[in-house]
Amino acid sequence: MKELMTGNEAVARGAWEAGVTFASAYPGTPSTEILENMVNYKEDVYCEWAPNEKVALEAAIGASIAGARSIAAMKHVGVNVAADPLFTFAYTGVTGGCVLVSADDPGMHSSQNEQDNRNCAAAARVLMLEPSDSQEAKDFMKLGLELSERFDTPVLLRMTTRVCHSKSLVELEDRVARPLIPYEKKIAKYVATPANGRVLRRKLADRLKAMEEYSNDAEINRAEYNGTKIGVISSGVAYQYAREVFGEEASYLKLGMTFPMPMEKIKEFASKVETLYVVEELDPYIENHLKMAGIPCIGKAVIPEIDELNPDIVRKAVFGISADTLKPEKEAVVRPPSLCAGCPHRAFFYTLKKKKNIIITGDIGCYTLGSAAPLSAMDTCICMGASISSAHGAAKALEKNGSDLKVVSVIGDSTFFHTGVNSLMNVAYNKGNCVTVILDNRITGMTGHQQNPGTGYTLMGEPTVEVDIPLLCKAIGLKEENIYTVNPLRLKEMEDVLTEALSKDEATVIIAKWPCILKRFSDKDKVNFDLSPKRYEIDQDKCTKCKLCVKTGCPAVFAGDRVTINPDSCNGCSVCAQVCAFDAIREVK
Repeated sequence: MKELMTGNEAVARGAWEAGVTFASAYPGTPSTEILENMVNYKEDVYCEWAPNEKVALEAAIGASIAGARSIAAMKHVGVNVAADPLFTFAYTGVTGGCVLVSADDPGMHSSQNEQDNRNCAAAARVLMLEPSDSQEAKDFMKLGLELSERFDTPVLLRMTTRVCHSKSLVELEDRVARPLIPYEKKIAKYVATPANGRVLRRKLADRLKAMEEYSNDAEINRAEYNGTKIGVISSGVAYQYAREVFGEEASYLKLGMTFPMPMEKIKEFASKVETLYVVEELDPYIENHLKMAGIPCIGKAVIPEIDELNPDIVRKAVFGISADTLKPEKEAVVRPPSLCAGCPHRAFFYTLKKKKNIIITGDIGCYTLGSAAPLSAMDTCICMGASISSAHGAAKALEKNGSDLKVVSVIGDSTFFHTGVNSLMNVAYNKGNCVTVILDNRITGMTGHQQNPGTGYTLMGEPTVEVDIPLLCKAIGLKEENIYTVNPLRLKEMEDVLTEALSKDEATVIIAKWPCILKRFSDKDKVNFDLSPKRYEIDQDKCTKCKLCVKTGCPAVFAGDRVTINPDSCNGCSVCAQVCAFDAIREVK
């Protein structure tokens, strides 16, 4: 039976069919839906959200050592966080098959960079597979687990946004249960001391030779001969684009396994064509392998290495032909991303913006939109957890150089659990004096409302322990009197707390606590917060059109001939009513 599936759905299906019993991930677009679909098989597979990607991979490694097949999933930048265990895991090898799914994001649709994680596989020396559609996503997951056990290696399954989110038909098969491989104590294999590591390094070199031999014979590295004039080497979704552009006039070498590279097969293919193109997204990864082997080819000299590809881009790059496309009579209105109406983060940033003589270091999450106009209340955004660390460094540097600037770091609850805790520990340990604001909206908001250690629920929907953020802050060294919990929708209260925190010469933490307006409220939420539906309207007789309410940036507030509030968008946060100086905004009774 066939079913229309996204690549992410297919990856989950493949893991289930292959007998995986453990799956862990940290959510991040475009990988999030892998574990969200994996949990559909929770009767057979234990699934969890980990606090970060390093923990997710380490947990999958533990499951593998215990004899189970396991997977870890993350977006491309998550592999940076997981690199520490990955590079050593390549040395130790596996017991049960283990696949790391890296979902790359060419074009940076929802990412701070567009790194090409094919380079990570090569650097770590782990076998890598690249599916080009949903069927291959399922098949390569199953194959990856088999190859992991065959070659005693972790496998990196490199997905990209288009493969993750595009749909194609997938042949469904039954699950083949895999019994747990009996545990054996193997100190020389799994204790990576220098003495053991030196031996493991040589074994890794031998595995690489064996994997390259397999790569040259592997069916997933297939040649499609149509003629000798033009040859194209490609992998992943770029292969689909190449087929559309070059058509049946060209021959193709489609690479499904791209580390180790099948160099003998590549040399054979190259020898049979007159002109050789390499079509790949982002870095000249395949191209560089060819050039190091002395194989002439045309790649990034014509095909862009920035942004994702599509058939039109490839066609214009290679043949100089632009496709005829229909253009709309009118251009669509540009709608920049914006914090939702009723978002508690908006209220906080509106208040924070009023503070002068401060640097605001930001982090990765919905709240990164606090940097956008009209709020413009964020100065930096580097990576997960960097807000607190960089705030500490900035504050120390400013203090050392006699500056009176203060530093405020802003981080979400899930991001705080991800990598913020260590950063805040550093602030406390090294006697920092920055203000840390933890925006606790009771969920992992940016990636679509996944549970985290602060929500009280697991991925599998089970009630669990809920991390007490104030108590955690106290435990790592913050003074109790310097830890504040505040409702950010109460603007005066929020402002007073910020003023007090900024007046201190030691580390302070403010927990701005209110649920995301879009989340499915838990029973705890309903008890702890006033979530009764409210709506606001503007009394046109009192309104002076000063537009102070518009400056909150709320998408429910419209300014035209009159300033109005869209009743279908308003979520009753009352921020606009609080900023109105003329008492012109009132709750609808």
